Amino acid sequence: MKAQKLVEILKEKKITIGAVESMTGGMFASAITDIEGASEVFKGSLVTYTSEEKINLAKVDPKTIDEFGVISWEVASQMAYNGRTLLNVDYCLSVTGNAGPTIEKGSNQVGQIFIAIASKDSLWGFPMNLNGSRATIRRMTVEAMIDAMLSIFK
Repeated sequence: MKAQKLVEILKEKKITIGAVESMTGGMFASAITDIEGASEVFKGSLVTYTSEEKINLAKVDPKTIDEFGVISWEVASQMAYNGRTLLNVDYCLSVTGNAGPTIEKGSNQVGQIFIAIASKDSLWGFPMNLNGSRATIRRMTVEAMIDAMLSIFK
């Protein structure tokens, strides 16, 4: 329902989006492309599940990962900022986090999530701490990504 609303708003405003996803593994892209007509506004996504792919595909600076950890605002912001150019979109969302069940290197806790959205002129951040199973945390993160985009256009 919310994904459909987002696609409708993007169509109305003639805005394109893309995503650079880590712990959601493409679930955001899937949620958006489930909506008929999404191809008018959604150009694509990168799934950068590992640090290596964040560096190689999303052009995250390895020094940023070393200094702040892969699950950080700094990494999420570079993913979104670089993704906007790489995907040639008006807005790019990114997400990095830990859905569990174990605490990964660079994460303080299971459920620690960073969402970033970059436009030509702005960068928004949405840090979250979620609870639940791995599947629940991933689903809630995708919902939060959609809500974050909707909040920008209110």
